[in-house]
Amino acid sequence: MRVTVSHSKPKQEVVRAVDRSFDDLFRDSAFIPLKIENEQRSWTGSVMTFSFNARAGLLSAPIKGTVTVTDQEITIDADLGIIERLVGGKARAAIENKVKGLLRA
Repeated sequence: MRVTVSHSKPKQEVVRAVDRSFDDLFRDSAFIPLKIENEQRSWTGSVMTFSFNARAGLLSAPIKGTVTVTDQEITIDADLGIIERLVGGKARAAIENKVKGLLRA
């Protein structure tokens, strides 16, 4: 799944906002409430690489991907595995809305 959202804020400010609010992008989304376990993330410049296990009830799935912040966009590339198949396009819309909310803050 790929989500790209435009922004007009300074890149470093957006990087800090993404780092502070990363968990909220995936947790308790409108599409399915997730518990995030074994989270790992690291930044190389303005690219964050992440991985975690997402648990929803008895279902558990590994999720991994990147968040790339440029001067004008945030791009999230995430492999949601089986969760993406279960929720379809709702995941993309929910994450896009959360990113837009993050940029308004």
